[in-house]
Amino acid sequence: MSVRKEKIMALAGENFANKTDKELQLLFSDVLNNGMHGIGFSPYLENQKPGEQITEDQIRRRMEIIKPYTKWIRSFSCTDGNEHIPRIAHEYGIKTLVGAWLGTDEKINEQEIQNVIKIAKAGHADIVAVGNEVMYRGDLTEIELINFIKRVKKEIPNIPVGYVDAYYEFEKRPNITEVCDVILANCYPFWEGCHIDYSLVYMKDMYHRAKKAGNGKKVIISEAGWPSKGQTFHGAQPSHENAISYFMNTQLWSKEEDIDIFYFSSFDEPWKIGAEGDVGAYWGLWDKNEKLKY
Repeated sequence: MSVRKEKIMALAGENFANKTDKELQLLFSDVLNNGMHGIGFSPYLENQKPGEQITEDQIRRRMEIIKPYTKWIRSFSCTDGNEHIPRIAHEYGIKTLVGAWLGTDEKINEQEIQNVIKIAKAGHADIVAVGNEVMYRGDLTEIELINFIKRVKKEIPNIPVGYVDAYYEFEKRPNITEVCDVILANCYPFWEGCHIDYSLVYMKDMYHRAKKAGNGKKVIISEAGWPSKGQTFHGAQPSHENAISYFMNTQLWSKEEDIDIFYFSSFDEPWKIGAEGDVGAYWGLWDKNEKLKY
């Protein structure tokens, strides 16, 4: 192990609350430059939102920004230009967790499924996620979702296929868990009102609950993050310092225990301010103008 990596790993479990802002920024820089397993890719610029067309140019610009820091990216859709993300990521030497977004629109669902199969057959998907929090939102029935997963698995038998949802959904829905090759669990202590001081312990518990539900299957944390601004959610407070601390603890723990985590997210997404309140727009490591926030 290099001296620099030893220095970084020595931070694992450290309490960052007593650090100055400057000290936090220097530590953040060390951890970020040491590299992430993966990150959620946010393609939408200010004044854009899902359903609007995104361009290859904006995808490439943002891929250039994150390339030095991550081995994998996760995409969330295979329509409206998002279908280009996996191919472009591979051009940059980045592996892909490719998501097909499923909702209540049957026509869009069909296009998403067709496109994710096409992307995988073209060799641009390393893992496929069929649906994201569909059970949490109640957009489809369990049987409908399972049928979509089975359909994709049949078409691309040599690529791992899973489903993304909150960690506890895999406990509640064993039939979905059973059909997945890999468990893709979203773990958000913030959204369960956890104070930052206990957030790492809480996330570890979330992960181990998903692992137990998976019964031996690989578990990947498909989303984990903390917002830098917005309203407090019970005991969870968004702030510059808390977001830095959570990011560092997440990365150090994942390396210490060899856990694959896709951090959420790469860039701030202003369109989310309506869906999740003011906090929804501030989950990125980079701001909406593509500047590193910390």
